[in-house]
Amino acid sequence: MAREPLSVVITTYNSAATLDACLASVRWADEIVVLDSGSTDATVAIATHYGARVSTQPFAGYSAQKQAAIDLAGHDWVLLLDSDEALPDGAAEVLGQVLDAPAHAGYQVWRREWIFWQWQSPRSRLNHYVRLFDRLRARMSAHQVHEEVQVDGSIGVLNLVLDHYGERDIAGRVDKANRYSSLQLADLAERRGTGLRLRLLTNSMAAFFRYYVLRGHYRSGWAGFIAARIHAFYAFLKYAKLYEATRVTRHGERLPGQEDG
Repeated sequence: MAREPLSVVITTYNSAATLDACLASVRWADEIVVLDSGSTDATVAIATHYGARVSTQPFAGYSAQKQAAIDLAGHDWVLLLDSDEALPDGAAEVLGQVLDAPAHAGYQVWRREWIFWQWQSPRSRLNHYVRLFDRLRARMSAHQVHEEVQVDGSIGVLNLVLDHYGERDIAGRVDKANRYSSLQLADLAERRGTGLRLRLLTNSMAAFFRYYVLRGHYRSGWAGFIAARIHAFYAFLKYAKLYEATRVTRHGERLPGQEDG
């Protein structure tokens, strides 16, 4: 039986700084689909250079935008990448072997993180995500952030490690923590009840412990420590903003100058 053809799907917005490396790593794919949300840099030109089929749509949210991109794919099997990720050498062979006779509806791949000025320690724990899947048996979750592919069927794990460049500096990571903590309020709405104050007190400490100790980022030196502190700050911001929103909803509290009328 012939190998299943593969569509690589990527969403972009002003992604020129990382898109070239991303597309160069998948130029062997049967199809590359890029859904752009109005870039003003060289993103579209770079995508066109690599032969990608480029479409444009206003940003609809992380999950909805990725689902729209997946729906544009011309083949059933999809490899979903972020524009700041790249596959390693040899990925074509690994994926080709899987697509010769897929045993699962989806596959997770590992991902290593660039932390400010270095790669995470090889002795720290890698995250893994579903990225290769049959789009007829998969959908994006409805989460505002930390969206994920939900597969109707079994999931395998590939011996494949993505490179993720993410935010290149501390300011970028802090900015992302602020943006994501605001976006996540809708996902956290069900947690407004009992225990919110306790989460506000303890969640950031638990997040730091998980990231720095359990995931082994203490092995990444000062870069790992700084990333862990920002990760903890993000965890704190989520519940601080949720607490603020709860007070406004329950007590009608406003800042001076925000009164109705």
